[in-house]
Amino acid sequence: MQLSNLITDFLEYLELERNASQLTIKNYDYYLKRFLEFARSPSLRSGVSGRAGNISPREINLDLVGKYRLYLSRKPLKRITQNFFLIALRAFLRYLAQIDITTLPPQKVELWETDARPINFLDQTHLRFLLKAPDITKKDGMRDRAILEMLFSTGLLVSELASLNCDTINLGSWEFRIIGKGGKERVVFISDSAHGWLRKYLMVRKDTFKPLFIRFQGKVDPANGGESMRLTTRSIERIVEKYASRLGLPIKVTPHTLRHSFAMDLLTSGEDIRSVQEMLGHSSISTTQIYTRHK
Repeated sequence: MQLSNLITDFLEYLELERNASQLTIKNYDYYLKRFLEFARSPSLRSGVSGRAGNISPREINLDLVGKYRLYLSRKPLKRITQNFFLIALRAFLRYLAQIDITTLPPQKVELWETDARPINFLDQTHLRFLLKAPDITKKDGMRDRAILEMLFSTGLLVSELASLNCDTINLGSWEFRIIGKGGKERVVFISDSAHGWLRKYLMVRKDTFKPLFIRFQGKVDPANGGESMRLTTRSIERIVEKYASRLGLPIKVTPHTLRHSFAMDLLTSGEDIRSVQEMLGHSSISTTQIYTRHK
C-alpha cells in the first residue's frame, strides 16, 4: 500500500478515533507530507539527482530516518521544531504497527535532546490581582471573573472551557465530566470560589442559551440553542490577555498560564503527582513531571 494513502488513513484515524483537534491534524498532515517528500526523493536523501518514486512502509528503516534527521538538522529549524517532525513520524509508525503493517518500530525514531522550556505561572499575589481585575458590576465582567476562576481552579484547556454547556455543570455536585484530548474522559472539580462566581454569573444571564460562556456584544442569535453566542477559544484568550495587560504583569499570561498555575499550586500544596496528572488529563506522567522541576 502506498505511503501517501496510509498517511491519509492515519489522519482520518486521528479525527474519527482519537478525536484530535483540526489544528493537530493539520500539523501532522504538514509534518508527514514533508517526510513523504523526503523519502520519495533521491536528491533530498543523498544530494544526487534521481527520479522520485513511491516507497513502502517496509522501506522506512534506520538508515532512512538517520538521513531524515540529518536533512532536518540542515534546515533553519530549532531542535524542538525538528522534534515535532520526528514525533509525527513516530505517531504514524505506531499507527502502522497497530494495523499490522510491517515497518520500523516507532521507538527507533530518536528525538533530539532539548533544554526544558521554562514554565510561566503566576504567584499568589499576581494571581489575586488577575482574578479581581474584571468589573463585576457589569455582565461581561461577571462572566470574565467566572472564566478566570474556572481556568485557575480546574486546569482546563481553553478549548475545553469554551466547549462547556450550561447543562454540563452541576452546581449541586461541584464537579463535572469532560472529554479531553484523545477522547479521554476525566472528572473536573470546581473550587468554592469558582462555584460561587459561576453561580453569580448564571444569575445575571437572562437567556436559555446552551453555551456556558457567551458573548454579550453583537447580534443575538437564538438559533440552535444560541450556539453562535458561544465564546471562541480565541475570544477567551483575548479576555485573559486583556486583564493581564491592564495589570502590567511581569510575564505573558494566557489561559495555559493559569493551567500551569493550577498545577503548581496543587504540587506546592502537597498534592501527589499522579493526582495532578489525572486532573490535568495528561496521558503520560512524564508530561506532568515538568512541573516538579519548577517547584
